[in-house]
Amino acid sequence: MPTTNLGLPQLAADQAQKHVTVNEGLALLDALVMPAVKSRPLATPPGSPAEGERWIIGASPTGAWSGKATQIAAWIGGAWTFLAPKPGWTVHVEDERLTLVWTDGAWRDRIVGTASGGAIRLVAVEQELTLTGAYVETTAPAIIADRMIVLGVASRTTQGITGATSYSVGVAGNTSQFGGSLGIALGSTNIGVIGPTAFYANTPIRVTAAGGNFTGGKVRLVLYALAFTAPSS
Repeated sequence: MPTTNLGLPQLAADQAQKHVTVNEGLALLDALVMPAVKSRPLATPPGSPAEGERWIIGASPTGAWSGKATQIAAWIGGAWTFLAPKPGWTVHVEDERLTLVWTDGAWRDRIVGTASGGAIRLVAVEQELTLTGAYVETTAPAIIADRMIVLGVASRTTQGITGATSYSVGVAGNTSQFGGSLGIALGSTNIGVIGPTAFYANTPIRVTAAGGNFTGGKVRLVLYALAFTAPSS
């Protein structure tokens, strides 16, 4: 019988080849303790997984992952091992740099939540903009979503800016809300902290030129905000 919580194999009385069971248990612990997955949610198994790599399986998996939706797939000993999550399991997602918790039947990145699906999340989303013309705006997913409360927007000049003498970061109607007269030199940064401000429509973040239009350069923006989910029942 496997263990109750992690499903680890147990030795039987007078069992032969005990090392096989022990090694299987160690492999499962190696996959489960402080786990980090490469990405989520993936439907098709990757073609050339490395030993020990893990993924969160999507809702409609195919091939070797068929029927294993939402489970963790780990490549161990040249084959797929599947780990069905239980409440409270946490996993770090490498490509998104966030931590998920399995609760209420799903992987969630919320800070706290209610039994009926209400939740609050802390969001950090980045996008690099290539500058041209009078202004440039972010696109999804790096926009302020309807009903978000924004805490701030940080910026960094990742390629020296030409055409303008400075720039501002804000939104339409308040183009310096997150900072004005910002530096055009490579490496210039700003953290535009504001009093928590609610937005009631999907709103792109705007980088606006000062002293002339942009003719070149790049700026990376990071949006920091709180996002909310209404109860589902």
